Amino acid sequence: MRNTRATQLLFELSKPSRRAARLPAADVPLLPLDELLPREALSAAPPPLPELTEPELVRHFTNLSTQNMSVDTHFYPLGSCTMKYNPKRNERLASLPGMVDLHPYQPESTLQGLLELLWSLQQMLAEISGLPAVSLQPAAGAHGELTALLVAAAYFRDSGHRRVKVLTPDSAHGTNPASASMAGFDTVTVKSTPEGFVDMDDLVSKLDETIAVFMITNPNTLGMFDRQIAEIARRVHSVGGLIYLDGANMNAILGITRPRDFGADMMHFNPHKTFSGPHGGGGPGAGPIAVTETLAPYLPVPVVARHEKGFRLETDRPKSIGRVRSFFGNVGVLVRAYCYIRTHGPDGLRRVSENAVLNANYLLSKVKHIFPVPQGDRCMHEFVASAQKLKTERGISAMDIAKRLLDYGFHAPTVYFPPIVREAMMIEPTETETKETLDEFSQTLFRISEEPAELLYEAPHTTLISRPDEVRAARVPVIAWPGKKQAR
Repeated sequence: MRNTRATQLLFELSKPSRRAARLPAADVPLLPLDELLPREALSAAPPPLPELTEPELVRHFTNLSTQNMSVDTHFYPLGSCTMKYNPKRNERLASLPGMVDLHPYQPESTLQGLLELLWSLQQMLAEISGLPAVSLQPAAGAHGELTALLVAAAYFRDSGHRRVKVLTPDSAHGTNPASASMAGFDTVTVKSTPEGFVDMDDLVSKLDETIAVFMITNPNTLGMFDRQIAEIARRVHSVGGLIYLDGANMNAILGITRPRDFGADMMHFNPHKTFSGPHGGGGPGAGPIAVTETLAPYLPVPVVARHEKGFRLETDRPKSIGRVRSFFGNVGVLVRAYCYIRTHGPDGLRRVSENAVLNANYLLSKVKHIFPVPQGDRCMHEFVASAQKLKTERGISAMDIAKRLLDYGFHAPTVYFPPIVREAMMIEPTETETKETLDEFSQTLFRISEEPAELLYEAPHTTLISRPDEVRAARVPVIAWPGKKQAR
C-alpha cells in the first residue's frame, strides 16, 4: 500500500492548532462538568482529537468516497443482503421539511401527518405479511428478531407455559441463535438436508412441549423455498410452539405468498433490503415486526393507533414488553419504505419479486457451467455457486475470485457462506439490474476463471489496498490514540 495523503488517517494528517470551525462563545451560564455528570464518568483530559483545516477534512472524506464501491456506482451482487438500488425519489421525499424538521417531543396534534404515514405503513406491512399487528420500533432485522422473541417469551409467561427452547436450522443466519440466547432461551440446532431444506425427521425428533419457537428463513439462505413449510408449521403448532419467519428474503415472495398463509406467527421485515432503504455502514436501520392477533397485546409501546379524532401513540397496553427503542423507531428509513411501497402498489410489489427471481435464475443459468450450483438449476432471489472445482484443479479459491472481481468494477458476492457449500459464492443480482449488466458479470466470471492463478493470488491490483490481513483487522483495533501503543 502506498503511504500517501489519500491513504493516511485523520490522526496522521493532524497538525497542532489547525481547526475546521470556530464556535462562538457560549451565551448561557456554564456549569462545572462534575455537576452535570458523575465524577467517575469524567476523563482526566479531553480526548486528543485530530486537528485539521476544513479543506483538509473535506478532501479526506471526498477522497475516501471515491475509493468506495456502492450500489450507485457498481453492480453489487451481495447475497444474501439484497444490495439493490435506492430510488432517489424516496430520498427526496424523506427529506421534505415536514419530515426532517419534526421533533419527537412535539405534541401529537402537530404530528398527525407523520403518524398517519406510520399507521398506514403498519397496515401495509400487515397486509403483505398476513399478520395483523405490527410494531415499527425495532432498529434492525436482528433487533426485530430479539423483539419478537421477547414478545413470545411474554406470551408464554402470561399463559403459564414453561417454554425454554428455540429451534433454528443449521443454515440459519447467525443472528437467529444469538437473538434466542439474548431473549433467555436455549438454542437447539435442526439439521438440514444436503439440498438445504429442513430435515423433517430431525425436527420431529426435537419437538416437545418445551419448544417456544422455531425460527426459519424461507426462502432460505441458499435461495430455495422450502415446500415443507406448511407441514413444518403444523408440526410445531401441534406441540404449542410458534413459527418465526426471518424476513430477510421477503423480496422474493412479495405479493406471491404471505408468511401467515404458510403458518408464520411472527416475522420481521428488513426495509433496507426488501423496500430499498439505504443499507450498510452499521446503520441506521429498521426492523419492523408483525405478529398474530394473539401476540398483539405483548408488542412494544408505543404503537401508532387510529381513533375518531386522528392518530395517536398508544401506550396503555399492560401486557406490553415495553419500549425497545427511543421514540417511534427509525422514522427516516420507515418513510423510505412507505414511499417504496406506495410507488409500486400491490401489483408492482409482485413484479419486484418476479423480476428478482427472474434475474437470479438467468444469472444462475449463465454461470453454472463455470461454477456449479449444488442446489440445482432453479432458485428464488439468489443462489450459491461453488468454486470448489477451480480450487481443486488450479488452487483458485472463492476469495481469489472475489478479490479479482474488484479489478473489473464489480463488488464481490458473499463468499464462504453458507458453509453447506464448499468454496461458496452467494450471488444475488436483485430486480434492479439489467440483462446487459448480468451478461457482463457472467462474462467477467468466465474471464477470471481462465486467468493465471498467480494473477488472482495478488488481486485486486487496482485498489489502494490490495489484501489486508482480514483476521487481524477484525481482532486488533486499527486506530490507536496518539501517544498510545498500537495493540498487537
